Amino acid sequence: MTVTYSEVGATREGPMPPGYLHVTRRVRLGSGPEVFAAAKVGLAHWQPQRGAGLRVRTDAETAGPGVEFATGIGIGPLRLWVPCLIVWLVDEPDRYGFGFGTLPGHVETGEESFLLSTDGAGDVWFDIRAFSRPAKWWVKLGNPVAKLVQSKVTDRYAAAMRRGPLP
Repeated sequence: MTVTYSEVGATREGPMPPGYLHVTRRVRLGSGPEVFAAAKVGLAHWQPQRGAGLRVRTDAETAGPGVEFATGIGIGPLRLWVPCLIVWLVDEPDRYGFGFGTLPGHVETGEESFLLSTDGAGDVWFDIRAFSRPAKWWVKLGNPVAKLVQSKVTDRYAAAMRRGPLP
């Protein structure tokens, strides 16, 4: 499948593209290699999404380039599933993360990324970057509500990584 936007990889670094809503969060998870290692395992196994209360559908055990997945929000049959594709992955000694883009059928178009990094002091940081705009007419009509939902879910991603299976 092909993503629904042209700016693939723009959440990895540098400025995000104009014409979209931009979201960024940066939270400190702790300090030391044990914290980084635990956060890396959690991130690879969908901890931000699951910890935020979303369901995850995928055939992949862990996140990786080319992996398709869908997240679902809602209750029972009223769950809204949105398909995504992992478009980039960083796996370095002091950085780990990935970016995923929207696929046809998603209510928005754009990209979101989760990136762990360790700074010179040994602190472990979790960064969330996203750019998006409505892809469905009913999302455009409810855009203020959609922005609020996106902000709340982003906060929940950060909280899930903070409280995750970290030492």
